Amino acid sequence: MTCTAEPAQVIQRYRLLLEYNGTRFRGWQRQLGHPTVQESLETALARLCGHQVTVTGAGRTDTGVHALGQVAHFDTHRPRPAGELKKALNALTPKDVAVLAVEEVDSRFHARFSACYREYLYRLNDRQEPPVLELGRVWHLHQRVDAGLMNQAASLLLGQHDFTAFRAAGCQAKSPVREVKLARVSRQGHEIRLEIGANAFLQHMVRNIIGSLVMVGRGEWSVDHFGKVLAGGDRTRAGATAPPHGLYFMRVDYPPLEG
Repeated sequence: MTCTAEPAQVIQRYRLLLEYNGTRFRGWQRQLGHPTVQESLETALARLCGHQVTVTGAGRTDTGVHALGQVAHFDTHRPRPAGELKKALNALTPKDVAVLAVEEVDSRFHARFSACYREYLYRLNDRQEPPVLELGRVWHLHQRVDAGLMNQAASLLLGQHDFTAFRAAGCQAKSPVREVKLARVSRQGHEIRLEIGANAFLQHMVRNIIGSLVMVGRGEWSVDHFGKVLAGGDRTRAGATAPPHGLYFMRVDYPPLEG
């Protein structure tokens, strides 16, 4: 009697493009007893795939942080057409999570480790009255700030630097050196926007930078002083950490897979 080996299961990897309102979530990463974006997606995918699924995101956004272009991936041995999967996921995930795109990808693709560029937006509002329609989506400053000076200070971030001054105490990154390729502050009416892109970010890096840029915008620091804080590498001399609800994960770029 000849024994026939069971055929190996075919594992398919999918890439997701996601948008979410982070207001009610305890961030991206699954946490016992708290709603998270990762948990919402994994619960929906477990129903669709019939087995437990791990979803890996390009960035682990904090509590209250939003996303317009988060990228994630997952594996399943029960594949289905990408369009069908997208429709089903949007039916099963909460109203504050949207799956914008689903595509089959090579197993070498990794949402986090394959990324070569990430971009964030931070929104502030400096009108005197509370921006009630933007509640939970912008940081309200209560007083006018100078966006031009903030932009001058932000330009000092460009290039490769040691960002220890803007690094969270609990950050586990091996190196504080990052290369910033975009750093621009602009004003649109009462809204001030920081656009910042880099090869990678340290924990709370963008929010800590914003806290210091606001010091410049209020006239409490000069642009030169901001540069000295950056170069000094001392977190205690930098500004306070800005609140999370003004932060948006905008996009992730990946190099083409070879072969």
